[in-house]
Amino acid sequence: MEIRVTRDTMSDIYFDALRIRNQVFVKEQSVPYELEVGNALEEASSVHFVLYDDGLVKGTVRLLADLDEKKALIQRMAILKEARGHGYAKLLIDRLIEFAKESKLNKLELSAKGLYSKYGFNEVGQVFEEAGIQHIQMERTIH
Repeated sequence: MEIRVTRDTMSDIYFDALRIRNQVFVKEQSVPYELEVGNALEEASSVHFVLYDDGLVKGTVRLLADLDEKKALIQRMAILKEARGHGYAKLLIDRLIEFAKESKLNKLELSAKGLYSKYGFNEVGQVFEEAGIQHIQMERTIH
């Protein structure tokens, strides 16, 4: 198992991330492609993490950091359907936390369905709908 990290939106790692996101968000969840990959500035400003197991891509997540505020937004967590249930999401979250500590970030934030509480994230807002999917704001302090 290996997690590769890139900021290069012309790299093979980034293209693997896009393929996973397209499969999970656009095809499975019917999120419009323009909404999924609509903001080129955010894509280029993010750090993209892609998890490989036995050389095969399994999952991805991106981190959009605000270094002035010492926090980052976790976005686009996606695990391929056939790869779910193998702990890949936890491995990606653990790597994000490690990256946050290395980058001296104090907080990680995300909008999700609430399932991140098992990874130490706390709900901090009201439920809202985005791209036809219910989410809630969550955050985790980094020590």
